[in-house]
Amino acid sequence: MTEKVEHRVGVQAPASVIWEIISDVAAWPQWSGIYPRAAGKIGFHEKLSLTLALPGAKPRELTPVVFDWAPDEAIHWRTRYFRGFAWSVRFLEIEAMHDHGCVFNNGEIYGGLLEPEAFRPIKSALKAGYAAFGEALKERAERLWRERSGGAT
Repeated sequence: MTEKVEHRVGVQAPASVIWEIISDVAAWPQWSGIYPRAAGKIGFHEKLSLTLALPGAKPRELTPVVFDWAPDEAIHWRTRYFRGFAWSVRFLEIEAMHDHGCVFNNGEIYGGLLEPEAFRPIKSALKAGYAAFGEALKERAERLWRERSGGAT
């Protein structure tokens, strides 16, 4: 069985600005409350080192592996839990709607034999955390775009 948690938000900034922010993993702690520690680089089979601090939950150390990415479009990584009996795929996706506007979608698909024990207890925290991540990214991207474009949106 699989479950999905996601958050979508409109962003008044080009896909390239959003990509610049999400591809700089080391800078995530500066603006993202759910990743107080983040290291690694985006590339095929690259391992990230993250601390995930969801609202109301104990921080967890993660070492996901990037398995897919495309500039200005998406980053996908996989994490395995409980010796592979539970897994998750985290996604950060940018959908360009026009030159200066996008939809940013982020969330997680999770499953495996131990999925109920591993994820259901934190489903609401995941939802709140990914909403906070999306809204913080929106604020940062729109501010950066306003500064670069002289106030135009």
